[in-house]
Amino acid sequence: MRQFVVIGHDAPTTAEFSLDDLAGGAGRLDVLCRCVTSAFALSHDIREDVRVHLVLGDEYTITFEGKNLRRLNPDERSTAALIRGALAERGEAIGHQPAESSPGVSITRRGFEPTLADAGRDGTVVQLHEDGDPVVDVPVPSDPVFVLSDHRDFAEREAGLLADRADERVRLGPERLHADHAITVAHNYLDTRGFERY
Repeated sequence: MRQFVVIGHDAPTTAEFSLDDLAGGAGRLDVLCRCVTSAFALSHDIREDVRVHLVLGDEYTITFEGKNLRRLNPDERSTAALIRGALAERGEAIGHQPAESSPGVSITRRGFEPTLADAGRDGTVVQLHEDGDPVVDVPVPSDPVFVLSDHRDFAEREAGLLADRADERVRLGPERLHADHAITVAHNYLDTRGFERY
């Protein structure tokens, strides 16, 4: 299983946003939508062994489960509609119990710390960061949980938590990448067993 935990610092926590203004009025929800697409989309297929957790405002987590996911299209607007549908069900999420809004999409009332603890229980937590060790110098993780931020850097509290919890802190290349591009490179790194097999 490959997991991605993406922190959305400015993302909405209610369903009251327009699908026509994802990069402005919806708090850069466009970035998170592109992350979801990059995590799952293949040419005419999706990756079923992937789980994505979008942490919104350190208040809610929307989880996409590849093996059950339906109606995911490779465009930001339809992904944003799935996120909005999950937020519309937030009242049904009780504690850490998820409320499913559509097949493979659910929402829980939990922020970054409990989401990270749950995702990392049976996997290797890998913080993706520009100041990390080169990924080629790190053993290919089993059941990786990649943690990355949206268009903003990790907040101080998030960075402190990751310093305690992450098994590795890596960078994926010599240049800074957008979050969605980092996910694509991470997949390629795993698909090729550390860029050793094609």
